[in-house]
Amino acid sequence: MKRLLLPLALLTTTLTPFATQAQQKTTAATPSAVERDLRSFSTWVDQKIDSASAGAHRKWPKLMADYDRQSARLDRAVDSLSVQSKQKYAAQKARYKTWAAEQQSAEASIQGDPAKATALQTKLLGEKVNINTTRAAELPDLYGRFLESTRAQRRTWTTADWTAAGVVLAKLNGRYDQVRDQLDIDEKVRIRSLQGEFRTLEKAKDMKDIFNGL
Repeated sequence: MKRLLLPLALLTTTLTPFATQAQQKTTAATPSAVERDLRSFSTWVDQKIDSASAGAHRKWPKLMADYDRQSARLDRAVDSLSVQSKQKYAAQKARYKTWAAEQQSAEASIQGDPAKATALQTKLLGEKVNINTTRAAELPDLYGRFLESTRAQRRTWTTADWTAAGVVLAKLNGRYDQVRDQLDIDEKVRIRSLQGEFRTLEKAKDMKDIFNGL
């Protein structure tokens, strides 16, 4: 019996360093809470900037509240971040603030001039339309004309033009939410496809801006 215990003891002693090393590696690979917060914040910023700005003006209070909550938590623990992570955090904060300022400025210029906003909407839709009273059956055609104008004009659009288009799309989307139960499945699929195409075109514009700035 004693002869059996000795090899087992030796085996345990031999394996212990390897088990300790594995445990240390696992511990070292586990990100700290603040690093996880940074990853979440960075992902959030990317999603907000990469997503279409359509309707963003109606979401600013929530967007700013989310930004303030996440950045305040990271600011309190910023000393726990690595040098590289601190640089990434600062870059993402600056990137978000620049995007938000551009969006708010463009929206303010449009909303401060109702005649200009109406003219831009008419240009995009091809006719004067009161979107708030548009019948459900008319919406697919309006979305179609809106995207035709976007495809034809987008290469010369400024940030303000994109924002104006986003405001028009937000109005269409608002009306769609009110009357979509009156549309059949094919019409809903078409509208969803056109909404997605606008987001794709806008994202392509954002990527072009990024590359031009390199």
